[in-house]
Amino acid sequence: MELRSNAPEGPIETAWERHRFDMKLVNPANKRKFTVLVVGTGLAGGSAAATLAELGYNVKAFCFQDSPRRAHSIAAQGGINAAKNYQGDGDSIYRLFYDTVKGGDFRSRERNVYRLAQLSVEIIDQAAAQGVPFAREYGGLLANRSFGGAQVSRTFYARGQTGQQLLLGCYQALSRQIDAGNVEMHARTEMLELIVDNGRARGIVTRDLLTGKIDTHFGDAVILATGGYGNAYFLSTNAMGSNATAAWRAHRKGALFANPCYTQIHPTCIPVHGTHQSKLTLMSESLRNDGRVWVPKKKEDCGKDPRKIPESDRDYYLERKYPAFGNLVPRDIASRSAKEVCDEGRGVGPEVDGRRLGVYLDFADAIERLGEDAVRDRYGNLFEMYERITDENPYKTPMRIYPAVHYTMGGLWVDYNLQSTIPGLFVLGEANFSDHGANRLGASALMQGLADGYFVIPYTLGNYLGHHGREILANTVDASSASTKAAVGDVEARIEKLLGIGGKKSPDHFHRRLGQIMWDKCGMARNKAGLEEALVEIPKLREEFYSNLAVPGSGDDFNQTLVKATRVADFLEIGELMVRDALNREESAGGHFREEHQTPEGEARRDDENFTYVAAWEFNGVGVEPTLHKEQLEFEYVKLTQRSYK
Repeated sequence: MELRSNAPEGPIETAWERHRFDMKLVNPANKRKFTVLVVGTGLAGGSAAATLAELGYNVKAFCFQDSPRRAHSIAAQGGINAAKNYQGDGDSIYRLFYDTVKGGDFRSRERNVYRLAQLSVEIIDQAAAQGVPFAREYGGLLANRSFGGAQVSRTFYARGQTGQQLLLGCYQALSRQIDAGNVEMHARTEMLELIVDNGRARGIVTRDLLTGKIDTHFGDAVILATGGYGNAYFLSTNAMGSNATAAWRAHRKGALFANPCYTQIHPTCIPVHGTHQSKLTLMSESLRNDGRVWVPKKKEDCGKDPRKIPESDRDYYLERKYPAFGNLVPRDIASRSAKEVCDEGRGVGPEVDGRRLGVYLDFADAIERLGEDAVRDRYGNLFEMYERITDENPYKTPMRIYPAVHYTMGGLWVDYNLQSTIPGLFVLGEANFSDHGANRLGASALMQGLADGYFVIPYTLGNYLGHHGREILANTVDASSASTKAAVGDVEARIEKLLGIGGKKSPDHFHRRLGQIMWDKCGMARNKAGLEEALVEIPKLREEFYSNLAVPGSGDDFNQTLVKATRVADFLEIGELMVRDALNREESAGGHFREEHQTPEGEARRDDENFTYVAAWEFNGVGVEPTLHKEQLEFEYVKLTQRSYK
C-alpha cells in the first residue's frame, strides 16, 4: 500500500491557499443532499458538526456523554497557541511552525504543521467572536503567556479554564444548528462498528448506553473526532470514559494506525497517592511560567518540610540543565528529568510502594515578586483544585507534581485532507496522528482540534463529495445491505461473547493490570527487553480476560460494566500495537525514549537515516503480526538537527 500525503507542492507559505482553490466545491443546493456522520463532539467534532451544518449539510452527531458540553476537551486548562505576535517578542507563523516541528522531534509532516500555524490566527478571531472570555491586558488586547518549547508568549488563555470556555463557544454554535434542525444530536450513544460498503465509509453501528439498543446510521461520509488512546495505561489525566473504540474499530476495518508508540507523559500532574486510584489530575503547564521546579540536593532532606530547606540545598534541575528554556522545556524533556531525579532517590512527598514520586513546583518567588493577588488572578482556580485534592495550600507550601500519561500523538493515519486510508472516513483532532510528531507542544491540542473542525474539514470534505458525490448518492446503503448486516452481526457477537464468559474478575481488574504493563515497559522510558516481555504478557492477559471476565446483567439495558468491558477489550489490542511500534522504532524521539538510544548527556538520540518516517500499521487479525507501511517524511524548510533547549 502506497501512502500518499496528497500535500500540495510548491512554496509552503501558499500551499493551503492554492490547495483550497484547486479543490472541488459542492454548491449550496447540493449540500442538502448529503448526510455526514460526526462521531465525537469535543472541540474537533463539535466545531466540525456546527460548521458543516452551517454550510448546509445534513449532520448527525454522536457522543457517549449526556451532552456535548461534557466532552473531554473541557478539561484542557492552560491555553491555545496562535502566532498573532501581540507581544512583539519575535513570534510569527514561521516560528510557530518551526517550534512545532522541532518540539515534535522532527517526526511530523511539514506541510500539515505549517497549515496549522497559519490557521492558528483565525481560530482566535473565531473564538473571540463567539464570546470566549480570553484574558486581556489592561489596554484591552488579548493577553498571552508562555508554554513549554517556545521562547515567545503566544498562548491565549481563559485563566485555567481555556478548554471549557472554548468548548462552550463551540457548543453554542452546535446548539444553534441543533435548534435549526440541521444537526440531529445523539447523546449517550457509543459507536461500536464502522460500516464500509464498496470500499467507502458509509455508516456506523451504535449502542444506546441507556437502553442497550443496537442501531445503524448511514451517511455519505463519516468523521471521527473521538480523542486519543491514553487510557490504555489505566491511570492517566483523561476522563475515565475516554476510550479508543471508535478509532480501533475503524482500524480493524482497514484504516491504518500511525505512530501508536508516541505517547505524551505530562510533567505537571498531581502524583499517584495509592494503589486503587482511578485517574490522575492534570495541573496546567502554564504553572511552569511562574513556578520553579526543584528537588532537594540531598536524599536525607526529601522528607523535610520544603520551606525549611535552604536555597543552597535545592536543585532547580531544569534551570541547571537547560538554562535557555529553564522550566519551560518541552513536556517530554521535563517528564524524563523528573523521573531521573526520583530514580536517584531525590523524589519528595509520601512514599508509595516504597518510593517518593514527586518534585516540587514552587511559587514562593513569584508571590514575592508579583504579590499573592496577581498569582491568584492567573492561577486561582488551579490552586483551588490542587488544595481540594491534596489538602495542601500551594500559596504557603510548594505544589508536588509528577509526570502522568496525558496525550497520544499517534492515531489513525490521515493525508493532508484528513482522510484515512478508508475513502470517506475523515479523522480529526487527537484521533489522528497528523500534526504533533513525537511530542506535542503545550497548548497545541486545542489549536489542532479547532483548526481541523472549523477550517480544514469544511473544504476537504466538500472536495471528496465534489469528486465522488454522484457515485455515492447512486449507491444506497441501508439496514438490508450485506455490509450493514455483517457489521451489526459483529457487534452483537462481541457483546454476546463478553456477557457469556462468566468469569470472576471485573473489567477494571484487567485494565489496571494492562496499565501497569504499559507504564512499566512502554512508559516514560522503554528498552528492548521490557518491550519484548510486554509482547508476551499482553496476549496472556488478553487470553485471561476472555476466560475470566465477569460482566453481570444483559446487553438490553443500562450496563456500565459491559460498556467498560468493550473498551478494555480494545485497549488490550491497542496496547499490543503500541508496544510493537515502540519495539520497531530503534531510536529515541520525543515521547518515545528508548534507553538504548540516548546521548552521553541522557537526551533522546534520533536515527534520521533509518526512521524518518511515519509508521502506519495494517490490522491482520488479533494476535497476528500487523503489516508496517511507511510514509517517508521530507524536510525542505526545517533542518534536521539534534534538539537542544540548553
